[in-house]
Amino acid sequence: MHIARTGLGVAATTAVAALAVSAPGTAAPAAVPHTLAVPAVAGHTLVHGVSSPLTSEQCQTKWHINCYTPLQYRTAYDLDALYSKGVTGKGRTIVIVDSYGSPTVQHDLDVYSKQFGLPSTKVKVVKWGHVPAFDPKNSDMTGWAGETTLDVEMAHAVAPAAKIVVVETAVSETEGTTGLPEMMDAEKYLIDHNVGDVISQSFGATENTFPGFGKGDFSSIKKLRYAFQDANRKHVTVLAASGDGGATDMKLDGKTYYDKRVNSWPSSDPLVTSIGGTQLHLNDKGERVKPDSVYNDYGAGGGGQSHVFTRPSFQNGVKSKVGARRGTPDISMSAAVNGGAWIYSSYDPTAVGWDVSGGTSEATPLFAGIVALADQAAGHRVGNIQQALYGLYAHHAKANGVVDVNDGTNNSYHGVTGYKAVNGYDLATGVGTVDALKFVPALAKASRHG
Repeated sequence: MHIARTGLGVAATTAVAALAVSAPGTAAPAAVPHTLAVPAVAGHTLVHGVSSPLTSEQCQTKWHINCYTPLQYRTAYDLDALYSKGVTGKGRTIVIVDSYGSPTVQHDLDVYSKQFGLPSTKVKVVKWGHVPAFDPKNSDMTGWAGETTLDVEMAHAVAPAAKIVVVETAVSETEGTTGLPEMMDAEKYLIDHNVGDVISQSFGATENTFPGFGKGDFSSIKKLRYAFQDANRKHVTVLAASGDGGATDMKLDGKTYYDKRVNSWPSSDPLVTSIGGTQLHLNDKGERVKPDSVYNDYGAGGGGQSHVFTRPSFQNGVKSKVGARRGTPDISMSAAVNGGAWIYSSYDPTAVGWDVSGGTSEATPLFAGIVALADQAAGHRVGNIQQALYGLYAHHAKANGVVDVNDGTNNSYHGVTGYKAVNGYDLATGVGTVDALKFVPALAKASRHG
């Protein structure tokens, strides 16, 4: 299967970053499943290395997009009042899983933090398997390094006092093993050794690309669920990006899209909280100038019905929207490239500096930060949040900090009709997004696991 790194990036020097989207092609021939994790940015032209972050107004002038800092996110998601109460993620650990990782992740987080006046934090790196030496000329490695950078900086932006553990896995085509079993093995090891309270996964593979799918045999996916089952027992929260292909996603070749609605794993797994994407409309203070929309520009927030999993009980209250299947996403955070996040990186010596990144790979670590805050507020892990999340949505959603996204925008993408953001739950943004000041204590209270 093709394991896509969800997320898109733009920005940079004096030129506009041109993102060319791959055109639909013919179906990939039946073959041995792909064994190399390819970032979703493969096939896009990226220009890197702005010397310092610009204001949204400057970004609009130069690149016709909005670009946001963590300080704007703090206002947009109502985080400052939590921080003033001491809820900063202290004592909690966020685990981030990425292939290869980044050799400069600590330095880059330090620069990022200093730029915005945030305290930095120690990033612990765990190498799982024989992770090859980083090669800045290897596009697979630099793509995953960009993902690692984005994941770490976004998680830190929301939960500045939380510890961060980055798990680097070795994905080697020549070994004859797929990347996903390595990732699941790594996650299970950390769960069993009590490392981490919330796991952030910014990758996915289209359900249809797994062996046996066409024959209705879903065992290749279900055999990979062991880490999530373990996390559920140990009360570790597991998150996954819903993807950047709207209601469709990538074929086995990793370059072309299905011409029908599909879904992706691990986001589609009922044991995982699926994180979709929104577009924020903020002024330079971080105040909303209009309500959030569905992320749909250089990618679109993934969402729809799983073809593998039936509707879990926690979605019975939204069965009119999801039908008999598991529906994704569950909840959404900022992901649009037009409204992307400033990140700093130096893993590529030819492109040191600031970039603007988006995608549900941004939204997922942002929400991981929210979970870390809730863990601290609760005094224990909130664990599998699905039942609590849909309960908060069903009863006094607004008071519980669940903010509806209902402006009628949609996640149609690449010619495949998606879903509209309407009142209540929808397959574009899930239950909506969050007002952290209300949502964090509500989630902490709703969780029952000590």
